[in-house]
Amino acid sequence: MGVVPVDHRPGHIEWLSWSAVGMEGLRFKRLDDRYRPAVRGWQKYKVRETSEAIVGAVTGTLAAPRSLLLGRYDTDGRLQYTGRTTTLTQTAGRAFAGLLAPAGDEHPWTGWTFSAGGTKETLTVTLVQPELVVEVDADIARDSAGRFRHPVRLHRTRPDVSPSDIARFRS
Repeated sequence: MGVVPVDHRPGHIEWLSWSAVGMEGLRFKRLDDRYRPAVRGWQKYKVRETSEAIVGAVTGTLAAPRSLLLGRYDTDGRLQYTGRTTTLTQTAGRAFAGLLAPAGDEHPWTGWTFSAGGTKETLTVTLVQPELVVEVDADIARDSAGRFRHPVRLHRTRPDVSPSDIARFRS
């Protein structure tokens, strides 16, 4: 007996409505399947949403970024780090050539260090002028500071949106 697609599970819509209070998804398993440590047998359906963010830095080069470090301005006008993207494809990274400019000495993240999720490894980043808005696809999980808990997927650039148009960051 395989896993039944989520569309056919009675009550799943009601359960997913709890995402508004922080439940990030549903876990599915066979009725006769027990939990087995370190064995991937269950499936997870995560609630996802799209959101806009401002590119504040990149890993890789400006000509071909490998990932984007994202932020939003807070109510005091400071650019706060909100998370980073998954690794970009080479094609997606090259598409940013010409869209990003190196930051000056006044970048709000000057002197900051960033780590690869869940490790103590420090990322090598290039700060950019925080002018480009991107739309990302993210699960709804946030950490205690209000940042994306998991890397987000780049959806598209938003040249039609100004950084001042983005909802303010609230921790």
